Amino acid sequence: MPTITTPDGVEIFYKDWGSGQPIVFSHGWPLSADDWDVQMMFFLQQGFRVIAHDRRGHGRSAQVADGNDMDHFAADLAALTAKLDLRNAVHVGHSTGGGEVACYVARHGKGRVAKAVLISSVTPGMLKTSANPGGLPKEVFDGFRTLTATNRAQAFIDVPTGPFYGYNRPGAKPQEGVIRNWWRQGMMGSIKAHYDTVATWEMDYTEVLKAIDVPVLVMHGDDDQIVPYADAAPRAAKLLPKGVLKTYPGFPHGMPTTEAATINADLLAFIRS
Repeated sequence: MPTITTPDGVEIFYKDWGSGQPIVFSHGWPLSADDWDVQMMFFLQQGFRVIAHDRRGHGRSAQVADGNDMDHFAADLAALTAKLDLRNAVHVGHSTGGGEVACYVARHGKGRVAKAVLISSVTPGMLKTSANPGGLPKEVFDGFRTLTATNRAQAFIDVPTGPFYGYNRPGAKPQEGVIRNWWRQGMMGSIKAHYDTVATWEMDYTEVLKAIDVPVLVMHGDDDQIVPYADAAPRAAKLLPKGVLKTYPGFPHGMPTTEAATINADLLAFIRS
């Protein structure tokens, strides 16, 4: 099982397939590299080298008590890219992984990154503050902490069955395999890491986005019930010096899975542009 060990001694699992220009995928909460299976297969068949890792405390990576924060997540990604000596890479992040990609590119990616993509990303900030009046109240995040700490197994059924994939919308056709796969990935990880990671949703990524100097595609569905569209994607695209916004009418938070054909085609067009 391929792993690297970070400077602070944490073992990180990763997948590395193929050759060509590297595309590096960063997953959302509380998932793993497996959430990118459809994208990994698609881009491998298009001639790219595809890499995805399990964030510390998630999937097959080490479950540690400390360091479950965005500074360490970005540094772990930097350790992986350095170990694999990745250059001219495209970094793609979904949800919490969008925050990870933004922090990595801004802080560690100089000379290594060609482009980045933020999909349904937590950036530039989800928490309601005086500077972000359209954000979500702190009670929302505290609710996720409580659910994680007290009944994670049930919460990890309720989230994908409902808002994550939009399966709670009229006319939706839930796929049992998708729901079970979400639950499987989540329950592989550490309850401590999942609890701690909620704090990364409350961060302000404004200055991080401003510091990114490579082209960035911001992709977001306007029916995202996890990271509401209006206060996320348009703001992020404006803050990015080279940001481009692509909005998907009716698409849910988990659109890389439910709308993979559309998302993959648009990712490919952006990477090749």
